[in-house]
Amino acid sequence: MSEEQEGTMHIGELAERTGLSLRTIRHYGDVGLLPASGRTEGGFRLYSEADQQRLMRIKYLKPLGFSLEELSEVVELLELETLDDQQRERAQASLEHVQKERGKLAAYLQQADILADQLRDQLNS
Repeated sequence: MSEEQEGTMHIGELAERTGLSLRTIRHYGDVGLLPASGRTEGGFRLYSEADQQRLMRIKYLKPLGFSLEELSEVVELLELETLDDQQRERAQASLEHVQKERGKLAAYLQQADILADQLRDQLNS
């Protein structure tokens, strides 16, 4: 491995570390969400620790109903040190979206707890 590639990982290691499939990671690269940091001489994709962090953000945002374009925007906002006024507006809209989705998920979880209690009651009767 060249000095330039030190500290990088192949897609298989990235998949293992994140729990995502190779296909998903390749798709995110193809649509511009997670371009590879580099390539080996043989053309294999290489990823950095920063890429892994970005992918984990994508992984956690994806179930919240963001489109791929919105995912890209939110991840980019999270990677900025400071936000200008326009970026703050977009971050506020994204925060509101996350809070709305969190409320839905909390309601689903509450329903799951009720059903689990009912099933336990059935098993214990």
